[in-house]
Amino acid sequence: MDGEARQPFSRRYGHSPSDREITIREDAPAELRAALLHIAIQAGLRPSELRDIVCPVLRKLPDPGNWSEYPNIWDEVQGLVTACEWFRVYDIIEAIHRYLMYRDPDRAKEFEAEINAYFRETGIGWQLLNGVVQVRGAEAFESTVRRATAALAAAPRPTASREIEEALRDLSRRPEPDLTGAIQHATAALECVARDICGDPKATLGEILKRYPLILPRPLDDAVSKVWGYASEMARHLREGRIPDRDETELVVGLAAAVATYLAGKSLKKS
Repeated sequence: MDGEARQPFSRRYGHSPSDREITIREDAPAELRAALLHIAIQAGLRPSELRDIVCPVLRKLPDPGNWSEYPNIWDEVQGLVTACEWFRVYDIIEAIHRYLMYRDPDRAKEFEAEINAYFRETGIGWQLLNGVVQVRGAEAFESTVRRATAALAAAPRPTASREIEEALRDLSRRPEPDLTGAIQHATAALECVARDICGDPKATLGEILKRYPLILPRPLDDAVSKVWGYASEMARHLREGRIPDRDETELVVGLAAAVATYLAGKSLKKS
């Protein structure tokens, strides 16, 4: 039986459910835990291999009394994954991918694709990219940030690109995201590009917007100035009781990434 024939009906004929709205972030529902184990088995792992992966992640000793793959070891693995804290489930996903990548990169890719399909179909706000579980936002946010990191890396503006990547890492931290850190890194990326194209390496973004009024078309300059002010209040100069929420943070990160991409492209056209 060839690879295409082994695929399920929906995959063979190009049918897939629509992506659900993201409703799950700081959680790993029972359905995800069960799906993870079945996707791992589908990728060719035996229950004993899964136990060898799961136990170190959870810092548990395998039960020496369990030696048969089914039902003993399989039941043991199910119990471990069912009972662990939510964020450990995503640690296990990364560990399974590393194990597969070492032994069979093709199986690792299949595992990644199946996990991501499940995330999208069930509204889970994470994605497995190159073996790392990262935050997944709305499609507009994803597209904007991906385009920004690619454009800044190609400009080349590696410092700004790294700042955007750091913002994503902060959003992806488990069990709690670093929302203020994400805002700081995203606005630092924008500030870095603005300093470079203006040749003013010590100015803040707020100062640049005042000194170089033509850097952005009006009235977008005023909008970006307000974003900078918000970032200063919510992340750079913290005030007691003022904590950004995730939606606000994704908005600022997306805006900063979009404007940084625009400025990088603008400077390339002039060079």
